Amino acid sequence: MNMLLLIDGNAVLHRAYYALPDWRNKSGEATAGVYGFLSMLFRAIEELKPTHLAVVFDHPEPTFRHTMYVGYQTNREKDRQISEDIWGQVEKLKIVFEKMGVPVFAVPGFEADDVIGTLAGQSAGEAVIITGDRDLMQLVNDHVNLYMPQKGLSDGVLIDGEKVKEKLGVRPDQIVDYKALVGDSSDNYPGINGIGPKTAVSLLEEYATFEEIIAQIPNPKSQMPIKLKEKIANGYEGGVLSKQLAQIRTDAPVTLETENCLVPGEEKIVEVLKELGYKSLIKRITGQDMVMDDKQGKLFE
Repeated sequence: MNMLLLIDGNAVLHRAYYALPDWRNKSGEATAGVYGFLSMLFRAIEELKPTHLAVVFDHPEPTFRHTMYVGYQTNREKDRQISEDIWGQVEKLKIVFEKMGVPVFAVPGFEADDVIGTLAGQSAGEAVIITGDRDLMQLVNDHVNLYMPQKGLSDGVLIDGEKVKEKLGVRPDQIVDYKALVGDSSDNYPGINGIGPKTAVSLLEEYATFEEIIAQIPNPKSQMPIKLKEKIANGYEGGVLSKQLAQIRTDAPVTLETENCLVPGEEKIVEVLKELGYKSLIKRITGQDMVMDDKQGKLFE
């Protein structure tokens, strides 16, 4: 059976960068993220044995969410300023994957999450998403799972619907309803003031959806406490906005062409790793030590 491995490029690169020392090339450019990214990818390929592979990055242009809510992700500006070393490696990774024949997607106006959601939905077989971002848990269903690194670059755990419920207290299909209630501080959208995680989980256990929770406000027969009704009524608009912002789109303008997404063979991978000079990764893949000549290991010097 086919398995499509989708890489959440920004999330994986961020984790890879911080998991390794501050390696730099002769020009002073950071390169640890490239090595760590590939290390994590090859470990996942070894464990999961996918047949198809694609990588997705955020596009630098603002998305529809920024248009919808001017405050969206504004608290990340400092991160953008201090992480030039990280995001400067995106172009290097694009070169690596182009050489390997692996497609890389980045769609203007959409986040990587939306592109991943769209590609996963187009997959004819199983899809597994490598990410450290819990927002993508909403995509988990009968044919989509997450593979989430737990410690540095090594341990990865496969996340299915049961594990989502264990971690968050709600089903994957309820995550956007949960976010509507509690908001998201990392993306800077509000939710409903005064509604915390425990209350949100309790409400969703009883009423299942955000819309059904809202329907209790004018209902005189509802058993919902008056003070809780007041909080929800006062924060209703923020909740509606938060749900719209939290919802991952599955209709991004992108098409999965499976014939172009085949996992590259060992020979092609090793050829590119020689250009990079990544001896340890070559040994992991082939089991053999590599002796480099003068033309190898200079791709990003």
